[in-house]
Amino acid sequence: MKIIFFGTREFAAEILKTLIESGEHEIPAVFTAPDRPVGRKQEIQKSPVKILAEKNNIRIFQPENLKNISSPFIRHSLNVVCEYGLMIPKNILEEPEYKSINIHPSLLPKYRGASPIQTALINGETETGVSIMLMDEKMDHGPVLAQKAVKITNTDNYATLAEKLLKTAKFLLLDTIRDWVEGKIRPEPQNDSDATFCKIFTREDGQIDFNKTALETYNQWRGFHPWPGVWFVWNGRRIKLLKIAVAADKKNPPGEFSFEENKLFLGTKNGSLEILELQTEGKKPMNAKEFANGISAFRSR
Repeated sequence: MKIIFFGTREFAAEILKTLIESGEHEIPAVFTAPDRPVGRKQEIQKSPVKILAEKNNIRIFQPENLKNISSPFIRHSLNVVCEYGLMIPKNILEEPEYKSINIHPSLLPKYRGASPIQTALINGETETGVSIMLMDEKMDHGPVLAQKAVKITNTDNYATLAEKLLKTAKFLLLDTIRDWVEGKIRPEPQNDSDATFCKIFTREDGQIDFNKTALETYNQWRGFHPWPGVWFVWNGRRIKLLKIAVAADKKNPPGEFSFEENKLFLGTKNGSLEILELQTEGKKPMNAKEFANGISAFRSR
């Protein structure tokens, strides 16, 4: 079966790789975001999906939007969409015989939107999952074809949870395509009254709010590790926390450090964080002892 793939980010690239390596389908074309300037040097960067498509000699489309595209111009049976980033108009969604399906890393209708993995971690969820839905014109709104739950441990961060969800999505996608094409699946409409939504995060969302508890800040770190990370400004310098743990029994004042028995603690509204690794702006990452040794306030302790 010929499938056109719509996707941009790393998670989507791994899904595309699964379709390619399965040997069950042909991918004549992919749609992905245009190349963008990235980082301080603003170097032009290709999307992970484009890089993979080039390696496999797949035709690539990179429109700024799909408003004026009447068709992908290639006869095919199904669209598969994952982390594409642009709204897809109705005519493209409904053109293939088996329409368009989307892989979304949450248990829809919970966490519709751009950041379901981060949001689940920030909110301290103990379970999330993968949903495969039949797409309509609304964001993450269409009827569900398949779902599978995934447990979240209290040590999971974005990187580890994304890997769990990816493994689940790979197996679920191939089975779902097969069953959908063979008429074995009855789409189940989502309950819109249960829907929740998540936002697009930026670097500024990583700023620590010391009016929140140690556990809330730890969950923020889990959701934003490795990007954009969590940070705060101390003595005019931005400090990024690279590795932390909850120290609920410590009672540091919010936003204040203490250094005890070679351990560094940072106070919050309720409880403290143990700082295992951090990085001040313009410096290399350092452990707690290295940081404390470089601060005169701690040298006398």
